[in-house]
Amino acid sequence: MELLEYQVKEWFREIGIPVLPSQKILHPTDLKRLKISYPIVLKSQVYGGERANVGGVRFAETTIDAIAAAQSIFNLPILGELPEVLLAEVKYDAEQEFFLAVVLDTAVCRPILLGCTQADIDWEEAGEKMQHVVVEQEFSPFYARRLAIKMGLQGALMLSVSRIVEKMYQLFLEKDLDLVEINPLGVSSSGEVMALNGSVSVNERAIARHPEIAEMAAKIANRHHNIDFKPSLGNWDGVELHGKIGILGNGTGSVLSTLDLLVSAGGKPSVCLNLRHGFPTDTSPTTFRERLEKALNILASDKSIQVILINFLGSIPQVEEVAEAIANFISHNKNELKSHPSRSNGSKNRRDGHWPRLVVRLAGSGFDTVKKYLATVKTSNDASIVIIENLDEAVVEAVRLAKSTHHKKF
Repeated sequence: MELLEYQVKEWFREIGIPVLPSQKILHPTDLKRLKISYPIVLKSQVYGGERANVGGVRFAETTIDAIAAAQSIFNLPILGELPEVLLAEVKYDAEQEFFLAVVLDTAVCRPILLGCTQADIDWEEAGEKMQHVVVEQEFSPFYARRLAIKMGLQGALMLSVSRIVEKMYQLFLEKDLDLVEINPLGVSSSGEVMALNGSVSVNERAIARHPEIAEMAAKIANRHHNIDFKPSLGNWDGVELHGKIGILGNGTGSVLSTLDLLVSAGGKPSVCLNLRHGFPTDTSPTTFRERLEKALNILASDKSIQVILINFLGSIPQVEEVAEAIANFISHNKNELKSHPSRSNGSKNRRDGHWPRLVVRLAGSGFDTVKKYLATVKTSNDASIVIIENLDEAVVEAVRLAKSTHHKKF
């Protein structure tokens, strides 16, 4: 579960991480009673990224300018989501901007401290510029200072940054987080440091241990705007948008990149699930196949979903079993269509036996056997599954199928 920026900064303020004076804005007229001084920056509070590039961040010098900017931002959807809250914050002139993070590395099962003296980093080059320190034993200030030194910092700035890293780690432990990130950490000409933006990711298995976080999760579940967390999906690493195309991926990157491409292509996403992680309420470990089967059934049960777009990248365990899971889903599809013939009156041009089509994109040498197996399952006139190598083409095909108002009788 991720929090909005204003919630993250409330946590930062409580733990002792420096943040700017700010105020929540629920309506543009709230700016008439602003308690912070101009100039200010108004930020859309949505879960989608890249808000600055689409107009979700605006500067204002006066109340009139701020109200106009707020009205515009409140009506600006970002990845289909309209903000319910804006954050008004004092403008800050930073001479330098850093990146800092504390993240749980599942590969080594240890927290890792990350730091870079460049905030707007190209992640393809992150390996060369990003410094890291693995917290191998009980945390001490030594780890934070070591990261600051590896970043090339000295003197008072080194001490200031290391203290912030210590506070980030404290928050990481207290709230059972998977990620604490400050991007950017602004540094003024006088050497003052300030968390200008931040994000956290809560470990969903730990929500029940924190009443205040459970309350936040309940509010997210009750949201009535475009992004919603269904009770049946609330513990998954995923979200639901009210569209026609469901997305399944095997990593946060594959899910988000597919979602971005789908929106850019004019598609309307629905449930988006990352199958890399198990269902938190399961009492025993689950296999990737079990998560895939469960996700396919959840999406198939939603009659608003017409297409399921699968984008698996890299490698997955038990790849042959994944092929069988997809093949079984296709077989179930055909059986459903036989038992529920098309409407004879044609009033809605839709099948009684609803079953979404599959568009499958598999990238990686490990998927060769899956592709061959699915090719043997798919017949020449079988329109229930489309297998495409290129992600862009797969997205275009999914959008085309979803926009079709007529479903052929298979």
